[in-house]
Amino acid sequence: MQKMVRHLLSILPLHLLLWGVVWSFYYYFFSYATTNSSFVLSFSTALLPVTMVTTYTMAYYLIPHYLLQKRYGMFALYSSYVLIGTLFLIVIITFVNFIFLSGFNMREMPVLTRNFAFVFILVYIVVIMVSLVRVLISQNKTAQRIITLENSLLERQLLSRQKELTYLKQQIHPHFLFNTLNTIYGFALKQSEKTPSLILKLSQLMDYMLYQMDKPTVDIYEEIAHLEAYIGLEKVRFRDSLVVQFDTDIEAAIEIPPMLFLAFVENGFKHGNTQHPPLQIHIAIAATKNQLNFNMTNTHIDKKIKTPTHGFGIKNTKQRLQTLYPNSFSLETKKTDQQFHVSLTIDLSV
Repeated sequence: MQKMVRHLLSILPLHLLLWGVVWSFYYYFFSYATTNSSFVLSFSTALLPVTMVTTYTMAYYLIPHYLLQKRYGMFALYSSYVLIGTLFLIVIITFVNFIFLSGFNMREMPVLTRNFAFVFILVYIVVIMVSLVRVLISQNKTAQRIITLENSLLERQLLSRQKELTYLKQQIHPHFLFNTLNTIYGFALKQSEKTPSLILKLSQLMDYMLYQMDKPTVDIYEEIAHLEAYIGLEKVRFRDSLVVQFDTDIEAAIEIPPMLFLAFVENGFKHGNTQHPPLQIHIAIAATKNQLNFNMTNTHIDKKIKTPTHGFGIKNTKQRLQTLYPNSFSLETKKTDQQFHVSLTIDLSV
């Protein structure tokens, strides 16, 4: 209620100014070719409330409730009622002024007040102009509300997407740590001299995750260095039973989500063919300004041995790709008797 009162008080000066201008216009207009100022003053003052009632009825009730709601039949019906009522009041005002101010003498009336139709048209010119301004203001407010709602919806979608990405990133951490700590645990049981080296490499990888994973994107060279550190960790574990070829062709320094390829690389080491060493892995990353390509091929365990083809990390990576690059990436996997191949292409121009 208080908000409505404040709103009415804020627009009151503007409306008073408007009707002051309209009254001045009537007085000036009807004063043409006459010296009967008392008649002009009375006629203009009496005509103003009729104009105000007609204007507010049309602009604030009939147009928003019927015309803009596309209820054209009801709008035409009620508008005709208002039109007839306005014309009737104009006739009454004219006759009252004719009787009491001109003494039934037509010549004493100002020329422009003698024609009912002319006065009626003049009133409706004001009504139409005010109603048009009212409609434009209303449409502008509606457009602003739509824009505000759209922005709010986009902000909610962005927040939801950020939460989803954060969740997926957090899921990658325990998956990666589980695999790596298992490796270190195995070497520790054997009291291997490689254990300190493995712990050092893990600390370097953890440093990357702690300081880079919270960023939306990282430089592709940092991501490649991270993969090389991880591969170095696995080389210690596999020793001579591993052959890795890692090729890069970076034509443009681009930004990519952190740890985007790690799940694919992990999958190659986890499910690669260790039954008949050496495990062979070939990784190739190529990047231009508009496109990013990742290809990886590894020898895999024989299909008769029951083992999952895709790990939890790959599933998360697919979800991240769908969230980060909707409709602008392609991910293909191909399995033969000897090899498993992953091919990822991301269109960065979208």
